[in-house]
Amino acid sequence: MLKIGQIEIKDFPLLLAPMEDITEPSFRYLCKKFGADIMYTEFIASEALIRNVEKSYKKLSILDYERPVGIQLYGHQIDAMVEAAKIAAEAKPDIIDLNFGCPVKKIATRGAGAGMLRDIPKMIEMAKQIVKAVDIPVTVKTRLGWDSDSIVIEEVAQRLQDAGIQALTIHGRTRAQLYKGEADWTLIGKIKNNPSIKIPVIGNGDVNSPEKAKEMFQKYNVDAIMIGRASIGHPHIFSEIKHFLKTNEKLPELSVSQKVELAKEHLLQSLKWKGSPRGIYEMRRHYTLYFKSLPNFKEFKLKLVTSENIDEICDTLENIKKNYSDF
Repeated sequence: MLKIGQIEIKDFPLLLAPMEDITEPSFRYLCKKFGADIMYTEFIASEALIRNVEKSYKKLSILDYERPVGIQLYGHQIDAMVEAAKIAAEAKPDIIDLNFGCPVKKIATRGAGAGMLRDIPKMIEMAKQIVKAVDIPVTVKTRLGWDSDSIVIEEVAQRLQDAGIQALTIHGRTRAQLYKGEADWTLIGKIKNNPSIKIPVIGNGDVNSPEKAKEMFQKYNVDAIMIGRASIGHPHIFSEIKHFLKTNEKLPELSVSQKVELAKEHLLQSLKWKGSPRGIYEMRRHYTLYFKSLPNFKEFKLKLVTSENIDEICDTLENIKKNYSDF
């Protein structure tokens, strides 16, 4: 069972990872529909939030059906992060999550995200001050270390627990790896099974199938699994995993017709939340992944990622359904 503050989730909890330009409300809608237990907003820059930048402030929007939901913040200045956490708390999320793991160069090299792994005392002090500043459970998402020569996660886990965080998500790669190679879960399991670690440990990295999820739960005994990239174009992965864990049987793969209806629902949610043309533009990154297994798809893809007309996009989706009726 996963317990974070007042949140209690039994039976193999599955969490949707915070992802920039991905985990906005239209995508969260689908992931919740398919059984994600806890979801997170896109990560929000602390300095933009305290300056009341509209795009960042809008990311604080939470709908009741999404709960429990967390707001994730990143930044390299303690004072700014504390102030941003207070602002985020006013949106009444169930969790405030601190991003100490993002490997993107423009974030990490400034000392934010995974860049915090190069200054552990600052990371711990930041977490400690934010825990004191808000009445909402504070959690952390981080990586094994900056690179293979600085694997610090065991020390970090203990010190973050001492700082008062209520759960720790660990991505099984270093910052230097970015998303390359294979995620190493051995240290995640070691931390989870360390008797001195009392807070929940959530594993993250490379869980892209029901079989993989079952293996990670059984082998490493984590309290929950967080799924990120594998959910893009595949929000139904949550229901697939849950069904497999419950029955040891796999759900049938969605047909192309079902995937078309899913993509259309996603598009309509995107338009509902962001309007046109932004809702159209931001859907373009998803289409290839909804239909990634289809042969000779180039012509359809081109139409989906260039059209600015909703009716044309829907016609293209219907044509995909007709042309791939045997898939």
